[in-house]
Amino acid sequence: MPKQDVEQKVREIAEPILAAEGLELVDVELVHEHGWVLRLYIDRPGGGVGLEDCTRGSRAVETALDVADLIEHAYSLEVSSPGLNRPLKKPEHFHKAQGKKVKVKTYAPIGEPPRKNFSGMLTSVDPDAVTVDVEGAGPLRIPMREIAKAHLELEL
Repeated sequence: MPKQDVEQKVREIAEPILAAEGLELVDVELVHEHGWVLRLYIDRPGGGVGLEDCTRGSRAVETALDVADLIEHAYSLEVSSPGLNRPLKKPEHFHKAQGKKVKVKTYAPIGEPPRKNFSGMLTSVDPDAVTVDVEGAGPLRIPMREIAKAHLELEL
């Protein structure tokens, strides 16, 4: 099964289990780093996920994932906080990030001059697009379907 399909199936299994534990599934990634790692990023409403939350989340989902047997090879399960540079995947993530600095990478070049990487303040979110006040270029509307990756940018 392709990696993206595995990640989607893991999302479908883990999301309701974690929600029952009072946790939000932020992201899922299957990566090969000295062996396969299935990484689940979790958060709590209001933020502040801790080690106890990660342990509880891991215990809650590991049996269901073992039973589903989605990954054909041995892997390690890691459950952790999304960190300060948290990924923005779902519309809810973008809504929570409004008013904060973000980095967005698009699948294809957009804007004038055309480019694929943007950094700036996330000023608005609607179902079809986000608007980023891009440093040095002003506001740019980026269609959701064009966003390859997005994350909060750490501000010091």
